[in-house]
Amino acid sequence: MQNTDHRPESTGEAQTHFGFQTVKSEQKASKVADVFHSVAQNYDIMNDLMSMGLHRAWKVFTVARADVRPGMKVLDIAGGTGDLVKAFAKRAGSSGEVWHTDINSSMLRVGRDRMLDLGILTPLAVCDAEKLPFPDAYFDRVSVAFGLRNMTHKDKALAEMRRVLKPGGKLLVLEFSQVAKPLQAPYDWYSFNIMPKIGKWVAKDEESYRYLAESIRMHPDQETLARMMREAGLERVNYFNMTGGVACLHEGVRLE
Repeated sequence: MQNTDHRPESTGEAQTHFGFQTVKSEQKASKVADVFHSVAQNYDIMNDLMSMGLHRAWKVFTVARADVRPGMKVLDIAGGTGDLVKAFAKRAGSSGEVWHTDINSSMLRVGRDRMLDLGILTPLAVCDAEKLPFPDAYFDRVSVAFGLRNMTHKDKALAEMRRVLKPGGKLLVLEFSQVAKPLQAPYDWYSFNIMPKIGKWVAKDEESYRYLAESIRMHPDQETLARMMREAGLERVNYFNMTGGVACLHEGVRLE
């Protein structure tokens, strides 16, 4: 949910938001990195606790919409512990190519170990979504789940995602979004009272989960993100609200 009451009064070109704080743009990546280095080991259990398991259903829907088929090339950005990578790898098969990437080495390490425990071996890379190390028009599908809101320059990241898509390829962005008005008050109460406490008790890190709650409010709402995707050159942009807008899946296609 977007809460404009907490937006910085003014952000120049050299400034951006880190939750409800205003920081220099070049500082955000390192601050986000600190958050995810801290939460990496407890990331999966915290996802289950905080979403009451709903994140699994949101990802199942995303995988269905991706419609990955044998032989496809797929890039998962901010892949973390690998939920989407695992599903895509099974569908792409041995003739396909599914890349597991994340800017955070701790998250990627946890994800790599989890995939190896499951007997899944995929190429992986630590990389920045704003400067993807892949050639133009290489992938049939690009996905990012709960990672876009942490990126400093979302417009650059979306343009990069579009660049590496083949003509006819699809981008899928699963992210927390703006909830329906009847849910706003209870969602705010839960986010700022319960989420940080769960973080304190389970992950021993209250502040990181307070930031994650704040970052959701600073993320563009559904229509704004759809517009940003179109401005990045994607077409047939559509979105699907889930759980009253708590999460939303955006998708767009590169036509040429």
